[in-house]
Amino acid sequence: MREYLDRITIDPNICHGKPCIRGMRWPVEVILDLMLSEMSFTEILEDHPELEKDDLLASLAYAKLVVSGQTFTLAA
Repeated sequence: MREYLDRITIDPNICHGKPCIRGMRWPVEVILDLMLSEMSFTEILEDHPELEKDDLLASLAYAKLVVSGQTFTLAA
């Protein structure tokens, strides 16, 4: 799971410090919203070619850790 979490970045200068994908202006919450709208991974990736499948999986891995209550640190 660490390889996925390495894709999540937090920068106070990007999206008000929300967890984002690879330093881009793609907050994890937006990726999760796309999935919750019942878009498939294929549809999301076709509509947003700057994203990769591992970015979607990273969003899910991050959400899982947040709700698990586990303590974790993102790589700097």
